[in-house]
Amino acid sequence: MQIHDSLQHPETDPRLSELTLLYQFSNTMLSTIRLNKLLHLTLTAITTPSSNLFERAILFLRNEKSNVLQGMLAITRQLSEGLQIVGGQDALGSRWDISEEVISRQRSAEFCLQVRLTRIEIDTDCPLIHRIISERNIYHHDNNICHKCPTCHFIRPLCGGSFAAAPLVARETTIGMIVVDNPDSAREISSNNLHFLQLFANQAGMAIENSMLYSRIEDAHLNLKDARERLLHGERLAAIGEMAANLAHELKNPLITIGGFAGRLLKSLPGDTREHGYADTIVSEVSRLEKMLAEILAFSRKPTICFRRCDLEDIIQNCLASCVATFEDHNIRVSFSSDAYPLAVSGDSHQLNQVFLNLILNACDAMPEGGELSLTLQKTSPDKKTVTVTVEDTGGGIPQDMLPQIFNPFFTTKHHGTGLGLAIVNRIILNHFGSIEAGNTGQGAVFTITLPLAE
Repeated sequence: MQIHDSLQHPETDPRLSELTLLYQFSNTMLSTIRLNKLLHLTLTAITTPSSNLFERAILFLRNEKSNVLQGMLAITRQLSEGLQIVGGQDALGSRWDISEEVISRQRSAEFCLQVRLTRIEIDTDCPLIHRIISERNIYHHDNNICHKCPTCHFIRPLCGGSFAAAPLVARETTIGMIVVDNPDSAREISSNNLHFLQLFANQAGMAIENSMLYSRIEDAHLNLKDARERLLHGERLAAIGEMAANLAHELKNPLITIGGFAGRLLKSLPGDTREHGYADTIVSEVSRLEKMLAEILAFSRKPTICFRRCDLEDIIQNCLASCVATFEDHNIRVSFSSDAYPLAVSGDSHQLNQVFLNLILNACDAMPEGGELSLTLQKTSPDKKTVTVTVEDTGGGIPQDMLPQIFNPFFTTKHHGTGLGLAIVNRIILNHFGSIEAGNTGQGAVFTITLPLAE
């Protein structure tokens, strides 16, 4: 790796040096498509001591969404000595390169950080911005007019004396600009340097635009690949779900038969015999399997909702009444509070009953040694027209790393069950145009359901 003589001694033939730079930049455009590296190579080339062009360079790119010129990079001569020439003695066949270490050092410099915080409004009366963005012409100033202008807020802190700005143009659109100056020597920017800057900026604009287009294509390709993988995964899950639904349907009938005969056998056997214990185990296991199959079938079927006006307080009271025996067996104290006026929603009372019954039984499972179960029903606010139900227990809560997955199908924190209970609950609430959130309090878990009130 060598530095060509025309760059080491540009004073011997300045035009040859400029021509070499342009050729090398053209070759560099073909060797890298990384936007970040291309920006560093661009500014380093025109500030490196071997080129003897400028002592400092600043690059802005246009943000179409916010309609501003956003500071991207700034390189001073002290940080531009890392430019490498690859290609041997053939100056016209060589190109530039720069190491990751130099890029990191340039990017973390204090002046570069200051530039990256700079935003320039495009819709302004500033003559500089108008000339760059609208007219797409180079701008050169060697007096204090720009430094005293109240419109330009970026010139004063960034450029102290004479400076020049060149537009970065691609497809007849200004995508940014390069600002150069000589703060160390206060040397005037010559007409030859301005002419070179214009040619250089034209190439840089096309190179940067191509790099940005490539990045967008690459992002689109990754998104398409991700969507394809999700589609294939969804098809596999659909096939597994259909198989599971068919299997559950085929298993349900023999299970009912086994459970029926086991129940009869249980009644006919004395309670203190070993055979009675065997039959009781069969009955309880069959009941558990029937519940699992019912959940699988319920999840696999497309739900049908019969919307009608429902009183949420009545639904919750019915659920609590059906769980009285469970509360007594688990030594659970229950409290329920509701706003004074009726809170009606439009929905399927049977499915909503399934939602609250599932949450209540889950809370009971989380408190096998006893605890407190609190339910609250209240109107969220008059203008939002929604009602909120909270189900809170003292069962220790849900592990923080499991909270994001709690409503995923087949995910469960229990040692038994299918992991479909909360997935079915979530689907029912979404089908009722509501939302459900899971969280933790100091003592246990809390589920918050929000539903729209009926008109």
